Amino acid sequence: MGNPHIIMFTDDISKAPVATLGPIIEKSSVFPEGVNVEWVQMVSEREMHFKVWERGSGITQACGTGACAAVVAAVLNGQSKKDDEVTVHLPGGDLYITWSSKDDHVWMRGEAVTVCHGEYLV
Repeated sequence: MGNPHIIMFTDDISKAPVATLGPIIEKSSVFPEGVNVEWVQMVSEREMHFKVWERGSGITQACGTGACAAVVAAVLNGQSKKDDEVTVHLPGGDLYITWSSKDDHVWMRGEAVTVCHGEYLV
């Protein structure tokens, strides 16, 4: 995905220790440059719940590269299939991820919305 991720599968996303374990794993010596830490609960082969601790940011509402990494991890672990679009439920909204066997690319689609606006005075 271009940045490092660790994906952990859980049976209950509501019990994922994002705030407590996320910062510990992010700064582990195993990952000298830090790592994004994701928890995934598979609902079906085409649907998952997702929470993330992003390196340098903490808990965030969404992570596109993390959602892509989670789908790749699900495929590699036999919990999903290439070419199937997977709905990833993130706190900030859903993303739709496909790992294509045709070109071996991971494709993401989802809604783009303005969440704030402002002015910067020089």
